[in-house]
Formats: sequence, structure tokens, C-alpha cells
Amino acid sequence: MTESLHHECGIAMLRLLKPMEYYIEKYQNPFWALQKMSMLMQKQVNRGQDGAGIANIKFDLPPGYRYISRKRAVGNESVKQIMTHINTRLQEIIDANPEYANDAEWLKKHAPFTGELFLAHLRYGTYGGNNIEHCHPFLRQNNWKSRNLVLAGNFNMTNVDEQFQALVDLGQHPKEKADTITILEKIGHFLDEEVDDLYYNMRDQYDSKKEMSKVIERSVRVDEILKKSSKRWDGGYVISGLLGHGDAFIMRDPNGIRPAFYYQDEEIFVAASERSVIQTAFNVPFEEINQVARGSAIIVKRNGEVSHEQILEQKDHLSCSFERIYFSRGNDAEIYKERKKLGELVTKQILDCVNDDIRNTVFTYIPNTAETCFYGMVKEVESRLKSKQIKEISALGNSATPELITNIIETTTRIEKIAIKDAKLRTFITNDNNRDDLVGQVYDITYGEVKPTDNLVVIDDSIVRGTTLKQSVLKILDRLNAKHIVVVSSAPQIRYPDCYGIDMAKLGDFVAFKAAIALLKERGMTYVLDSVYEKCKKQANLPDDQIQNFVKEVYEPFDYQEISDKVTELLVPNGMKSRVDIIFQSVEALHEACPNDKGDWYFTGNYPTPGGMRVVNQALINYVEGKNVRAY
Repeated sequence: MTESLHHECGIAMLRLLKPMEYYIEKYQNPFWALQKMSMLMQKQVNRGQDGAGIANIKFDLPPGYRYISRKRAVGNESVKQIMTHINTRLQEIIDANPEYANDAEWLKKHAPFTGELFLAHLRYGTYGGNNIEHCHPFLRQNNWKSRNLVLAGNFNMTNVDEQFQALVDLGQHPKEKADTITILEKIGHFLDEEVDDLYYNMRDQYDSKKEMSKVIERSVRVDEILKKSSKRWDGGYVISGLLGHGDAFIMRDPNGIRPAFYYQDEEIFVAASERSVIQTAFNVPFEEINQVARGSAIIVKRNGEVSHEQILEQKDHLSCSFERIYFSRGNDAEIYKERKKLGELVTKQILDCVNDDIRNTVFTYIPNTAETCFYGMVKEVESRLKSKQIKEISALGNSATPELITNIIETTTRIEKIAIKDAKLRTFITNDNNRDDLVGQVYDITYGEVKPTDNLVVIDDSIVRGTTLKQSVLKILDRLNAKHIVVVSSAPQIRYPDCYGIDMAKLGDFVAFKAAIALLKERGMTYVLDSVYEKCKKQANLPDDQIQNFVKEVYEPFDYQEISDKVTELLVPNGMKSRVDIIFQSVEALHEACPNDKGDWYFTGNYPTPGGMRVVNQALINYVEGKNVRAY
């Protein structure tokens, strides 16, 4: 999309199911697992550029040796920083001890990140700051292996205050209210309880506490810990954790809002936020990679046993459709087809808007992430053009001549690379007006391909705020002197906040909401907003099952096209020479293109959890009261 939008994070977990010596012998590489983790992280950088981290646990080390390694970094080159640091350290160790370069036992004792269990994270910050303390994986340390917890996740919880208070009620003193900390401490609390229960139940059976500690490690019930911890979680989440003694888990929310995929063979168990990165890193076929079932956890025990446990009752499958539209890598086979379908399904609206004048229309896309849906749009344009040409040629009948036929078939779909995103411009100018002028130069254009008699169709992934369109894109495109500019969103109108991972928490940021408010004011209907505000305020203390999304009433007086027309009016800069129209995909077409991923609350307001209902109502309250703050 043309706008900067932070969103879901990425995770990767790898468990080696064979002894370390196996990988050294087979792959002739003592750091094979680390290199695979590096690839899993690099291939998911699209999911997080605020920070990254990686942790590793080594098995069977004697006391006195470090068995947990962790490295984190912040910034958009954090993965590179982490891997450069680790590789430099490993090279120093190997250079100083070349005789041990392939000695698994020695490497585990003396070299970091040479263990059997890995967990990595790519972060986009939607809550809290972007300093190192906010980077996953988080670590809860203890001198007993079984009480150590390493945690990373792709999640946002809507009821952070409730989770925080639950910890306080348990007698804890959390250092902050961020959802990552509350989840870490909640799981950590029930992990401690589990270990304590095991200890007290078996302390009379063993003379040696050392031996009893080993038995406890084998006996920890990870599924029970997760069931107790997650009872009141409300949000979209994939949470992965490692226990110090070697157990591991990855758990997904009951609606499957956030994505999680896994693959297992006799050598490895691997999980990641995207299927295609597993395919690339391990060269495995699409069909052998599965999704983590919603509401379940995959638990990998220290002994290598893998089990699938239902932690929470499954609810309707409402995985995030924005993953399909924009966030996930487009080289996933299903996502690639779905994005092409999105382009195909919006084509009729486009051709209607340009009066089916394909001969005098140039088709392009912006930014590069919209390229796949552009292909789908172009394919459908060509299909419709071919059908039209067949009918025209058939209608000629006996009067057909080579010249007439040639005149019909010479019309082709005009495809051009028109909009180009330049490198970020740097400036020391602090004057707001001058800075806005620089913002307007973020994109550049290809001159000479668009004539004054042409329509110019530009397809984008989605339009959220519309700021870049108004300040930059439309002004730049207007220099081409096209007769008519049509901006197309492959996604429907974004009307409601997201609270499950995407950084869209304020109603006032959405141009569709601004359009609805503008229409209410124009038509003397501001009482609708007042009424919705009062209804939202009255819901503050209601039980979860009574919460409704009253913000829908803001949009009810208007049809879809009226909102689109008003969006166009709001986003067209003063002084535009070209006529401009903005087209949005319909929700029905979105579901047709992405039939298995129907989470659409940001378009429809149909939230899968009570927390979502509370968030949207709070966002309306914040808007009316003039509070420019997040709704959760």
C-alpha cells in the first residue's frame, strides 16, 4: 500500500529432532540450523522492521555452561545486525580452535547458538516503544531449567488491562502493562505452579533432588499450563515458547486470526508465520506444510515427541483477510492466486468507470506490492477485450474486410510502469509547508506514455488514510495531463479499527470514516453521531455477551458508492486538472477471492471477539471526545 502501516509480526521456531552430530555429518556444516533460522528470519522481514531477536536452547549441558543464548536488535536492519554479531563470534571461536570445528559436544559447551531448539521473532511495534526491551523473544529466568521460559509471538490482546489486573490479583507486581509482559508472566505463573505441584507430589519418592528435577522436567504438562493461562485471552495471537529444559510449543487463537504454519519430518519440526518461507528454507512441497489448528497448540517435548492439543474451543474460522491482500509474502501459491483474483473481480467497476474505453486507457499499479492484483486486473481486461472483439468481428458478417478486422484487433491493453517510488528524501528543513512539499516528491512518474485523451487506471492494495494519495500520488499523476485518473483499491473500504495486530486503532485516521462524518454534517444528521456516542458510553460496564458495535450506525444512512464518492472528494487535492474517481473492492468480491480467510472486521465491523466490540466503541468515544489515543 502507498501508506506506511505497521502490522503483524513474524515468528519462526526450529527443533532439531536428531543429535547434533547427525547434521554435522549430513550437511557438513556445524551451523546448519542457525543458517536455516537466518533464512526464516530474512524471508519474513516484510512482517517486522522495528526489531528482531533470536534465542537458542542447548540440551544435555552439564551445570556451569550457558544453555540459553539470546540476541536482539532494533532498527530496520536488525536481522543483519544479529546474524553479523553471531557469525563474527562463531568465526572467532572456530579460528581460535579449528580442531573443534566439527565437534558437536565441544561447540555446544563453548559456542553460542549451537543448540537444538531455536525461536526467532520479527517485530513491528503496535504497542509500547521500539527499544531493545520491547523486542522478542522475552526471557523469564530461573536457576531451575524447568522454570525458564522464552516467549515470542505475533499477537495483540484487546483486554490488556484485565490481564494486568489478573496478575496483580495473583500477588505479582508487573513492571509494565504491555500485553507481551502480561502473557509472559501469566504463562510463567502457571509454569511455576505446575513445577511446584510436581515437586510436592513426588518429593517423598526421591532421595535425590537432582534426580527429582529430571523427573519434573519430563512430567511438565505444557497443555495444562496453556489451558490455565489462556482462559481470559481476547485477541488475535500466535504464541510460541521454549522451556529451559527443552519443551516447546506454538499456540494459535480460537478464530485463527493470526497465521501459523508448520512442517515436520524425521529431522526437524519447524513453524513460521508464513508457509512460503518454510518451503524456501527447507525445499519442501506446498502440500506437506500445514496450518496450526485454531485454538490448539503443537507441543514438542524434550524427548522429541510432537503432539497436537486442543487448548481452547474452536470458534468460527476468521483468519485475517489483510494477510491475503497485503501483509503476507505474495509468493505463497494460494495468496498469489487470491491477489490475482482480487484484481480480476474489481475490473468490471473499472471498465464501467472509463466507459469501456480500453483503447484510450493506460493501466498501472502503485506500489510494487500491488503488482500481483494488477496482473489479475490486466488478465480480466484482456479477456473482456477479446470477447468484445469476437462479437465485433462476428457482427461484420459478409462485410468483413482485412482492414475492418485489423482496426478491431489492433486495440490492445496498454500496460505501463507509470508510478515509481523514489528513495526517501532527506532534509534538514523543519518548516511544515516545505516538508509537505518534499512529501509530495516521494513518487515519480514515467513521462510520455499517457496522452491528454487517455484514462489512467492505478491499482493499489488498499486505501487506509489516503494521506499519501492526497499529498503525493495524485499531484504527481496529474502532471501527465490524463483526461481521467481512476485509483483502485483491491481491498474494500476500511471503516473500523483493528485490534488484533494491525496498527489501525483510531477511527479518525480512516478516510472512509471521515467521509461518513462529512456526509452526516452535510445532510444535517450529526444527531446520528451523538446517538452512537451515547450508546457506546452506556456499554462500558456491560458483560461481554451484551456488547454491540454501534459504530455501524454511522455508515447506515449511506450506500457504498456514496462513501466512495465522498472519499474521492476528500482526497482530490485543490488544483487537479484531471478528473479523479476512487474505486473500492466490494466485501462480497473479497470473500469470493479469499474464501478461506473471512476475517473482515475492519471492513464490516463484525468482530470475532468481545474485545473487538469494546475497542471499536472506545475508538468512537475517543473520536468524539477529541482524544487522539489508541482504543486499546
